[in-house]
Amino acid sequence: MNYFSEAIAWILDPANASGPSGVWARCWEHLWYTLLAVVLACVIAIPLGYLVGHTRRGRGLVVVSSGAARALPTLGVVTLVGLVLGIGLVAPMVALVLLAVPSVLAGAYAGIEAIDRRTVDAARAMGMSEWEVLTRVEIPLGLPLLLGGVRSATLQVIATATLAAYVGAGGLGRFLFLGLKTQDYPQMLASALLVVAIALLMEGVFEISERAAARRLHTA
Repeated sequence: MNYFSEAIAWILDPANASGPSGVWARCWEHLWYTLLAVVLACVIAIPLGYLVGHTRRGRGLVVVSSGAARALPTLGVVTLVGLVLGIGLVAPMVALVLLAVPSVLAGAYAGIEAIDRRTVDAARAMGMSEWEVLTRVEIPLGLPLLLGGVRSATLQVIATATLAAYVGAGGLGRFLFLGLKTQDYPQMLASALLVVAIALLMEGVFEISERAAARRLHTA
């Protein structure tokens, strides 16, 4: 029996499915960490991205800052924050938010920058205030690119959230690190397969969302 079939058997084993440390609990923890990190990143990045896209100011600084955030080694950030604040969820959450912010930020301001300026100028000529231009024209038209940025951030976080287990948090990384420690390679592969499954699930959700947003724009 090869590792792949052993990993599938490990996932399907009822003994590994239930309980606070079972497959379902760890999958939920992993998904919860991902959603929390992406939501926090959106709270930070979307208003800033809209401000940059609408005013056309500060784009260079934002690009440089985003590049610096992307260059930070996620494991290094987890380790450093973990040493300062102790083990738990805070350290990996800081790292995951830093990882997600650049993609969300890029999607927010790129979505607005991609709008034909004649459309925006026409809205202003109709007497719309800057707030109305932003909320009634730019945000709806820029939604597809924003969703693309959130989609990219979510998939990155899903793949990286396994590091939460490195500093004592939960998620599917628990199976990965335990398998590495005990040389249980089917368990390690099972962890990777479950991460892939969650990524594919979220990919499907965003695909449906982006298509719905595109249809809404075409019918508006």
